[in-house]
Amino acid sequence: MVLRIALAGNPNSGKTTMFNRLTGNSQQVGNWPGVTIERKEGRLKGNKDTIIVDLPGIYSLSPYSPEEIVSRDFLLEDRPDAVINIVDSANLERNLYLTTQILEVGIPTVIALNMMDVAEKKGIRIDVGKLSKALGCEIVETTALKGDGVEELASAAASAAGTRTECRFRYSKDLEGYVSAAEDLIRGQVPEEAERWYALKLLERDERLKKDIDPDLWEKIESLVSSMEEKRDNDADGIVAEERYALIGRIIGEAVHKDGEKKKETRSDKVDRIVMGRRTGLPIFAAVMFTIYFVAIETIGGWGTEILGNYIGGTVMPAAEAWLTGAGVEDWMIGLLVEGIIGGVGAVISFLPQMIVLFLMLVLLEECGYMARVAVIMDHLFRRFGLSGKSFISIMVGMGCGVPGVMSSRAIKGDVERQITAMTVTFIPCSAKLPVIALIAGALFGQSALVAVSMYLMGILCILMSGIIMKKWRSLSGAVPHFIMELPLYHMPHALSVVRTTAERVWSFVKKAGTFVLLACVLIWFLSTFDWGLNIVDAGDSILADIGNAFRWIFVPLGFGDDWEFTMATFTGMFAKENLVGTLGVLFGTGEEGEELWNIVGGSLTQAAGYSFLLFNLICAPCVAAIGAMRNELGSWRKTLKAVAYQCTLAYVLALIVYQFAVIFSADGPGWGLIPALAALAGLIYVLAAKDPLRFFRRRETDG
Repeated sequence: MVLRIALAGNPNSGKTTMFNRLTGNSQQVGNWPGVTIERKEGRLKGNKDTIIVDLPGIYSLSPYSPEEIVSRDFLLEDRPDAVINIVDSANLERNLYLTTQILEVGIPTVIALNMMDVAEKKGIRIDVGKLSKALGCEIVETTALKGDGVEELASAAASAAGTRTECRFRYSKDLEGYVSAAEDLIRGQVPEEAERWYALKLLERDERLKKDIDPDLWEKIESLVSSMEEKRDNDADGIVAEERYALIGRIIGEAVHKDGEKKKETRSDKVDRIVMGRRTGLPIFAAVMFTIYFVAIETIGGWGTEILGNYIGGTVMPAAEAWLTGAGVEDWMIGLLVEGIIGGVGAVISFLPQMIVLFLMLVLLEECGYMARVAVIMDHLFRRFGLSGKSFISIMVGMGCGVPGVMSSRAIKGDVERQITAMTVTFIPCSAKLPVIALIAGALFGQSALVAVSMYLMGILCILMSGIIMKKWRSLSGAVPHFIMELPLYHMPHALSVVRTTAERVWSFVKKAGTFVLLACVLIWFLSTFDWGLNIVDAGDSILADIGNAFRWIFVPLGFGDDWEFTMATFTGMFAKENLVGTLGVLFGTGEEGEELWNIVGGSLTQAAGYSFLLFNLICAPCVAAIGAMRNELGSWRKTLKAVAYQCTLAYVLALIVYQFAVIFSADGPGWGLIPALAALAGLIYVLAAKDPLRFFRRRETDG
């Protein structure tokens, strides 16, 4: 018989770490809410007949956010054999709110009293026996990070599975009377073990449950709710919430004791006074990011990329060409294998050392607890622009890959903020864009880390500007919900978790280089080798050159439209950003020296044109996978295409302004493009400043 045990708990309670301990499966562990958006499954170590289902990290089972809906529907409709409720021992009051709801569902439950070591350091002593008696379920003390109590927890959950449980705790007498009345009305309509849950949710006017209740009973439920609200002079859901917290307060008062002498400021508190200070928080974050990219691009990562690039271009490619020539392979096939595949894919793979260093340092920041602080710091800034720190959580996820960055926006409760975040999160450079940044920084700016940092600042600036602009669309107007986040204590990163997460991200990058980039490089080689009559020609007379020359005029005002190669690299980059470097690697080659691609790019673009090229390609439409994720989050292709058009327009406007104003200080001085740049700047300022910039063109908006 196969058992299914659900794992439920608040964000940052150690739930995902516990899942990894129980199953041994690889899974990303983060220090902010929203990492586990959908449930995941794994087999219990040592018992393949037990499946552990990892539910999203949530604060309650109320149907207000996608994560809460996923968890609630699974518990009510799929009904696992048991639930392991992970509870943060140092924050019992907040965590037990979810616990009371889970117990009311009527599923056998075992509580994992997690982070006991942290609670002890805070002087918190918990009488586990009294707490277990008050809640009516078994409690196991655990420390998931160290693996303490994990085996006992698994055994307790397996023993509890299939047993009949009854919710023992009771609220005040008057609320209990209404609950009993509601239970009498719905008896026989819902599962017997879940009657208490349904009764309370119906008293809260949860209309999602209407489908499970006889329509004739709904009016009686409404009458019962109205009577309760009139008597308590409060709305129904407020009454139930007050009762829950009152119950939790009574339980904690009996079972939890705090040592007064240990209520001193913790080390994390002392660090946070500086790291999260209003005047120091942002400068420290900027310094941290500069340090990361300095190490990843200018020092360790840069040295590794230089060595690997020299090896691929100076050793691998000549050796491969010599071997294939000696084997009598046709010239066109040698060109495909050496220039198309090794040259194109190798141009991307050469940046792997920088990616490894970057991923490693970002994972360390996530694991130690700093990135959670950054979300809170950014909340103060983002709120002024119609967003919140919850949006910055998606941005941090998007630094790894735009697809999960877009998908993580579903964790945002407010519809308006969720849509704006989904449409703008790809402005932040993801790992696929790092090779492009490194290429331009190495070719034109002496591998300066300031180029990378400026791109991240430009990405954040674009998100903030978009928050102002999009809030002026009637369909996206509305208040920003409050941002509440539990901050984990600073702690030493777990070595195994750091290595595993870094390896997963690096492997994801390598897989894309071996699939999407490989296919793109083969296609680019073919189009740049043959003409329309399928004759082998020079690249300047090829199919690709004709296409590039037909469209390069679009980018002339941005400074990089004189060479068709950069136009085609821009187009292929819209399918996958790594393709941009791969395309240039195929078209320009890497020759006898591994750095020749850098030299050719540096000789083809000015610094102003190179920065404009980089800015446009990092802000414009993301890869097709991220666009597909946007479609899922926005709900229609109409909204998605409008978002992509907005992204490309904003990228063009910013690149135009940056380039045209930069050439003012060049030897040639300003050109004709300064006039449209001034018009673009004036238009951008007007859209940002005007209360209703579209009032002259207002049309009735409809949902896509």
